[in-house]
Amino acid sequence: MRRVVLKLSGEFLAGASGFGVAPASTNALATEIRTGHATGTELALVVGGGNFWRGATSGGDMEPATADYVGMLGTVMNAIALQDALERQGVVTRVQTAMPMQAVAEPYIRRRALRHLEKGRVVIFAGGTGNPFFTTDTAAALRALEIDADMVLMAKNAVSGVYDDDPRKNPAARQYAELSYLEVLNQGLAVMDATAISLCMGRDLPMTVFDIFTSGNLTRVLAGEHVGTRITTDAVTRFVA
Repeated sequence: MRRVVLKLSGEFLAGASGFGVAPASTNALATEIRTGHATGTELALVVGGGNFWRGATSGGDMEPATADYVGMLGTVMNAIALQDALERQGVVTRVQTAMPMQAVAEPYIRRRALRHLEKGRVVIFAGGTGNPFFTTDTAAALRALEIDADMVLMAKNAVSGVYDDDPRKNPAARQYAELSYLEVLNQGLAVMDATAISLCMGRDLPMTVFDIFTSGNLTRVLAGEHVGTRITTDAVTRFVA
């Protein structure tokens, strides 16, 4: 693939504790990204902030927009931590934030992001969209469209793709091999939020949902192999055999 956006959960950085940044977990994630980036694909990342804060639940009685802004700050902390882990492994990285923070990161400028990618740098987009009421899923879809990415990659931990039921609760749950965006919306499958799904569907931007912590999976996806669940606008639904 020429260029992709990889969406990462903030919890990936937290490890078993589920909160904050655990060096071992962050370094393991950086290793998978470094290996994938070495294939030559231009790689941009969007990282969530759920290991620090979730605006919808953590804010309590806080005004919702304010709670979302706090969550955006959490994504910046994760982006800086991930940048450090990547650069200690020799990967040249730039963080761009939707919320200006010149002391720690560049402001998001589309043309500058494209130039970084063309030079082989990993770009981490932080701060969500810069607006409350939009998730980092939507930020990933938006940035992918802005930089003309070939695909959005939705990374999961210990979940190999999209299932027709919760595989942790139902051992008979079946994994989809291919799925259409319309089916995702109609069935209410927990892949991305509806705004992000609609953006991808409207622009015919494909998505792959896969387990990033299965060693080599990211590299295989970037090489064009079918890993996990592929979601497109006109896919015919089929399950993994």
